[in-house]
Amino acid sequence: MRTWLTERFGLTVPVVGAPMARASGSELATAISAAGALGMIGVGGGTKPEWIREQAARVAASGRPYGIGLMAWALPRVPEQIDAVLDAHPALVSVSFGDYSSTVDRLRDAGITVATQAGTVADARAAEDAGVDLIVARGGEAGGHGRDAVATLPLLQGILDAVDTPVLAAGGIATARGLAAVLAAGAAGAWVGTAFLACRETATSAAKKRRLVETEETGTAYSTTFDAASGLGWPEEFGGRAVRNAFFDRWVGREAELAEDPGARAEFAAAWDNDDLDTTSLYAGQGVGLLTSERSAAEVVADFADAERLLREAADRL
Repeated sequence: MRTWLTERFGLTVPVVGAPMARASGSELATAISAAGALGMIGVGGGTKPEWIREQAARVAASGRPYGIGLMAWALPRVPEQIDAVLDAHPALVSVSFGDYSSTVDRLRDAGITVATQAGTVADARAAEDAGVDLIVARGGEAGGHGRDAVATLPLLQGILDAVDTPVLAAGGIATARGLAAVLAAGAAGAWVGTAFLACRETATSAAKKRRLVETEETGTAYSTTFDAASGLGWPEEFGGRAVRNAFFDRWVGREAELAEDPGARAEFAAAWDNDDLDTTSLYAGQGVGLLTSERSAAEVVADFADAERLLREAADRL
């Protein structure tokens, strides 16, 4: 398969492993890149620059291209993150969810390809005006943070018609069928997170991976509930899609009250490390229902490569 994405980064499969904070570290990014796609390191709002440098050095040692994902809203608080990324000089950097305009030129001047995630056609037009190299059409089905305004398929169609910049599709793409569909529509590839969440190389516990495999496609919900509990400072316009649990059901719709409840916030803060899956946030998209077992990242990428066969068969039928 040859697309703008594969040609730009020397890939064999037009897939980018989405940068998922607390899940996609150097091990997962390295494995995805080694398999012929492009792995990314997910940087959280409070991530230390030392961690970025350490993780990036590990992936860079493989000799394969990789990327790093940043949260635009957090950069004014931790500008050292950009310095660490520039020092690492990955092939791709995504900067999303907030005002990223002042960051684009610094990254591009350093020879780094810059992407951003867009949840509406207006977002995509603004991204093109800002000079990004790659736009990710992120639909409401996607896991983690972003907008819940438009589903992936109508969003992808609208963005492809609105901009000349290369576009990746994100949200609900978890198998070769999904990849084939967005390639046929004109995307340069897919931006994939949930399909990699249960991989052996993902930096989450065995218990969390089991919960993901057990979750059906209807088992996620979009809200700002977990953000109110974390107090990290996510802008309200970017909620998150995560696996529903007892904590969510208790607090959804009461986010203002939750933000002022120190006991509930302390309970939430301890839950990740304790594998308290009834309390912690486990971000995943609607593609979670397609996870059937814990696998290697190489197996997931190999499955996505089957999109080429599906496209050929579709062409023959037509």
